[in-house]
Amino acid sequence: MLPTRQGSIRLFRLAGIDVFLHWSWVIVALYQIQGRAKGYPSVLWPALEYLALFGIVLMHEFGHALACRQVGGEANQIVLWPLGGVAYVAPPPRPGATLWSIAAGPLVNVILAPFLTALYLVASSQGWDNSFPPVHRLIQAIWAVNLGLLIFNLLPIYPLDGGQILRALLWFPFGRATSLMIAAITGLIGVVAMVIAAIFMHSLWFGILAVFVLMNCWGGLMQARVLARIAKLPRRSGLACPECKQPPPIGAFWRCERCQRPFDTFETLAVCPHCGTSFGATRCIDCGRLNPLSQWMFPGIEAPPKF
Repeated sequence: MLPTRQGSIRLFRLAGIDVFLHWSWVIVALYQIQGRAKGYPSVLWPALEYLALFGIVLMHEFGHALACRQVGGEANQIVLWPLGGVAYVAPPPRPGATLWSIAAGPLVNVILAPFLTALYLVASSQGWDNSFPPVHRLIQAIWAVNLGLLIFNLLPIYPLDGGQILRALLWFPFGRATSLMIAAITGLIGVVAMVIAAIFMHSLWFGILAVFVLMNCWGGLMQARVLARIAKLPRRSGLACPECKQPPPIGAFWRCERCQRPFDTFETLAVCPHCGTSFGATRCIDCGRLNPLSQWMFPGIEAPPKF
């Protein structure tokens, strides 16, 4: 339910992270710049205002991505689109790692807040609202954008950062599946609030956002059900995923990429019993990471033969 690279333009690569811009962002940007032009002497100023928004959102998403990498997760892509930005992060399936990966985004806005506040106070004390009104208004707008993004993202509505932080905190006492279920249900309550706000404020943006949140909450509920079923599966002793340390389930939960038939990769030592295809790596059902079968062995357990 999130934006993908499809329909996006690759802008640049920084720290191993590719940044993409969705084509719809440009259309919305032109509309917003025209709408913000009143009160400025030229269209250059609202364009700078929107570029500042672009920069703040980008720093926010890099906060997510770099924090995810810090805890051993994967983060290689950021997509900017009209509703903001999305850093595609895959932290290790642990509550602490997930919490840090999500909280680091709003933390960027927290760090920016005192600097932007100081700049705004200096501009006001120097009388820039009279001597340099466009500059003063631009600084005020950037300060408000950063604060607004911080407050909005911390709302406990899944999949916003606040909702995902809530999920990570609930993960500690309730587990992975239940925490996601609670966060998704809480997000559905937020959808109702957004719909009411959209009606009373006559805001199309709130309406679109409500649909986006609804779709992701529904996806979260479905994922929570799958995780709950996975948690109840019988597990194979003597083995564990090198990444998340979870033992693999017993059963035909792996599908052959060649013949598309399910099989138990640990029972057959990573060879499809139907077509004979051998696989160099096995995907963990719990965290989704790929690792050679030999790395799933606990110390003291004999590794499978090489093919």
